Amino acid sequence: MDWNFSIGWMFLGLIITAASAAVVGNYQKISDNMLSGPSSYDRVKFWGLVGVGIGLAITANLHTFLLSLLVNIVFKRY
Repeated sequence: MDWNFSIGWMFLGLIITAASAAVVGNYQKISDNMLSGPSSYDRVKFWGLVGVGIGLAITANLHTFLLSLLVNIVFKRY
């Protein structure tokens, strides 16, 4: 598979990473105001970290490689 760098995907990945990092940084306020308080702190932090990982993958333009790998595994195309 060919790997191509894209400025657009890099900026989108940086935006997703920054937004997810803001969620991780403010997980207590988000959980207190929008969810069930202290019982959901870990859940908000977890999904914020998942968002950071996805944002970094998009920034490096690895999402197309990972998605094509997943499709090839699911549909057994080699």
